[in-house]
Amino acid sequence: MRIAVGCDHAGLSLKQSIMGVLSEMGHEYDDFGCYDAASVDYPDIAKAVAEAVASGDFEHGILVCSTGIGMSMAANKVPDVRAALCHDTFSARRTREHNDANVLCLGASVVGPGLAEEIVKAYLAAEFAGGRHLRRVEKIRALEKCRD
Repeated sequence: MRIAVGCDHAGLSLKQSIMGVLSEMGHEYDDFGCYDAASVDYPDIAKAVAEAVASGDFEHGILVCSTGIGMSMAANKVPDVRAALCHDTFSARRTREHNDANVLCLGASVVGPGLAEEIVKAYLAAEFAGGRHLRRVEKIRALEKCRD
């Protein structure tokens, strides 16, 4: 699986931990930044990762900031992106199964590395269930067209 990964300065350490897990799991990933502790604007990183996923170049994205809230808000502005902020494995699994999420957002000040790794594993292992959930995801997609 190809995964686009990004963070702001507050999420750098957790992103590095997550990239290690992705490597262990055998996934390919590209790091869209940031690369050091210098302050950056999270919407810039969220946009780059979300657009990479929306284009189809990557199957999923993972974004990390302090709370995950800003990254999820910014990523969800990109059409065809369904970014989900998750703080537990149940939500991570469920957002893939029911919402067909394609970007996982995490808060480095909210979850530690061990839990974040388990969340990433749960998210990537889950699959979209389709069925009645497809109808609902289609309604989300229709909302994007309201912007035009």
